[in-house]
Amino acid sequence: MDIIKHNKSAWDNYVDKKDRWTIPVSEKVLDEAKTGNWSVVLTPNKAVPLNWFPPLKGSHVLGLACGGGQQGPILAILGAEVTIFDNSEKQLNQDKKLSDQFDLGIKTVQGDMKDLSVFVDNSFDLIFNPCSIVFVDNVLPVWKECFRVLKPNGILMTGLMNPIAFQLDQESLKLIYKQPFSDVLSLPPDKLEELKRSKEPLVFGHSLTDQIGGQLDAGFMITDIFEDDWDDENKMDDFFPTFLATRAIKPLQ
Repeated sequence: MDIIKHNKSAWDNYVDKKDRWTIPVSEKVLDEAKTGNWSVVLTPNKAVPLNWFPPLKGSHVLGLACGGGQQGPILAILGAEVTIFDNSEKQLNQDKKLSDQFDLGIKTVQGDMKDLSVFVDNSFDLIFNPCSIVFVDNVLPVWKECFRVLKPNGILMTGLMNPIAFQLDQESLKLIYKQPFSDVLSLPPDKLEELKRSKEPLVFGHSLTDQIGGQLDAGFMITDIFEDDWDDENKMDDFFPTFLATRAIKPLQ
């Protein structure tokens, strides 16, 4: 099946349903950011440490699979030249609306995060990638493309998921799926069909080797990491953090 096409439609549907990750930030949040009071997330709860960021004024930032009007407008109000790249046209429109309303100069580009060929080498100072690699079946091309389009000494910030979270039954917490998990290959046919009928995004539980080792193999140096939990009553939170975020740099060459 065409995973890219399905997930595009699913996220367009999420915008229509006003899913949490599709609701743009308010004018109040942007006003507070102007005063230096701001935060953005790569994972559900923990704010990204401010010391992870380079000087933002005048920097070129790629919000990778980052549509929804939540992070890009804040980085733009702080002086960054922001480009939002996303598979969902409706998610991109959330950023475009705020950009037009507040003259933020945000550029929006639609496409598959495994293919950033629309951008030339060494284009960006920062790539900000909230937890979204779960929506691609192969994450390794993502890291290679990120490395290519970042400038030397550029920074990649990305949200990841512990692969075991996909292998467990959500209620019993019994281990039922093998790694790597794939909605397309791991689920029984009836469950997969139900996801497709209900327009739910298809997800993939990549190994830590691919998520972290893949960044290293692409040439990155990981400089920091933190873990995070769900923000609702998920049983896994009592046993282990489901999310992690990494900060990596493209070394000077």
